Amino acid sequence: MQASWKGAVIASSDDIVMVEGNAYFPAEALDPAHVQPSEHRSVCGWKGEAHYYDVVVDGAVNPNAAWFYPEPKDAARQIRGRVAFWKGVTVQ
Repeated sequence: MQASWKGAVIASSDDIVMVEGNAYFPAEALDPAHVQPSEHRSVCGWKGEAHYYDVVVDGAVNPNAAWFYPEPKDAARQIRGRVAFWKGVTVQ
């Protein structure tokens, strides 16, 4: 699978974990040139605290378009070390 935005591949991997319709890519599949840490956080009752990345392509920034759980709860342990996308990032 690939995650792309504005024609750039943000992540690519065959090792995908699907949770709630979202494809979680291994963190090492991310292209570091296209992500930067965000200060945004949110909380999911069963997964834990989500941290975010901004997706960046050719100077355009898609804020908080990627998320991950650095310390997921036990029920979501399969997504530890993985990143998912939304906000216009195409995953196919």
